[in-house]
Parts: sequence; structure tokens; C-alpha cells
Amino acid sequence: MPSFDIVSEIDEVSLRHAVDNANRDLSNRFDFRGVQASIEQNGLTVTLKSESDFQVQQLEDIFAKAAVKQGISAAGADKPEKPEHSGKTFSLPLTFQQGLDQPTAKTIVKMIKDSKLKVQASIQGDQVRVNGKKRDDLQAVMALLRESSLEVPLQFNNFRD
Repeated sequence: MPSFDIVSEIDEVSLRHAVDNANRDLSNRFDFRGVQASIEQNGLTVTLKSESDFQVQQLEDIFAKAAVKQGISAAGADKPEKPEHSGKTFSLPLTFQQGLDQPTAKTIVKMIKDSKLKVQASIQGDQVRVNGKKRDDLQAVMALLRESSLEVPLQFNNFRD
């Protein structure tokens, strides 16, 4: 019986490459000359620091472009609404999640069941397993989830016939 897993994983190496590329772009930007600005990574948290609120938003755009080039969706990161102001700098931490949380997994299972496709979806820890008799039904589930408006980056692993 064909099956696959729906997961949400962030590759730390790709994240590090995105941070390095964003810092390289930052060093070439004329509007950041003579300004204390940095993009730092600590595990799955990327911290954007600069001297003003507006510059932090620009850093976010720079990082988002670099992340997309590495295949990482910056939209899936948890971030506060406003940058934190401490002393002379503003900082904005972007925290990337590993795995699917329960509410998101339940939403995915509900979407699959509402689609009336002949597949079974079950939550297994921080991933969702989808089983079906036909490979075409599983591919239809993948297409459905790609077109959905979920704010988490999804990957499809362990596709088995």
C-alpha cells in the first residue's frame, strides 16, 4: 500500500548558508555602510540586529531572499511583531520550527479528509502519514497541500509504493 510522510524540517546547513549569503549581501549594500548591522545564527534561531527599526525590516528582506535561494521559506519562522529595542540596537529573532505542531497537523488531516480522496491520514508524532491504494491519490494530496495557504514549509518524505 503506497504511503508518504508530510514533515516540516529545516536543514541547519542550508540555514547557515542563507545567513552567510545574507551577510555577504549586507556587506555590499551602500545603505548599510558605517552602520552596525548583523545577521547571526544560533541553532535554528536567526537574529537580525541593526540601529533602527526600518533597517531591521530591510535585513529581514535581505535574509528572506537569501533563504529562498537555499530552499528555505522564511514565512514559516516564528517572529515577534515588533523588533526588540535594547540600548542602541533593535533585534528581531526568527525562530524556525522542526516538525509539525499539533494544530497544524490536525488542520492538514482535516484538509485531506475534506478533499474526499480515498486516502487515510494519521498524525504520528511531529509528522503526518498518508496511506492510499493508488499512487495518483497520494500525488493529488501533495498537490492539494502545495496549493493550500498553510504558513509552514512542508516536505514529503518516504514515498513508498
